[in-house]
Amino acid sequence: MRFWRRLTFLFKFHKSVPFLKDYFFSKEVSFLKKIAILLLIVLYIVIPFDAIPDYLLLFGLIDDVVVVTLILQLVIKMAPNSIKEKHNFGIVKN
Repeated sequence: MRFWRRLTFLFKFHKSVPFLKDYFFSKEVSFLKKIAILLLIVLYIVIPFDAIPDYLLLFGLIDDVVVVTLILQLVIKMAPNSIKEKHNFGIVKN
């Protein structure tokens, strides 16, 4: 079930772009949280680790999809409720 939710989340990625813009330019989000997310993204790009090698075509992209989805879910979880509501992500209970 979790895999299906992550997959549908990824297909809706284009809807996340305005959310990410608001998240990174919001004064409600601490500078430290913004840096932490950016650091995660940069580390993922810089460290050449693949659980499944990319030359295996579709299967090689699965680990990349999972990492991107997990980072986006983390950003949504850390976002203030006002930004979640603005972009119809709803309030996520911790």
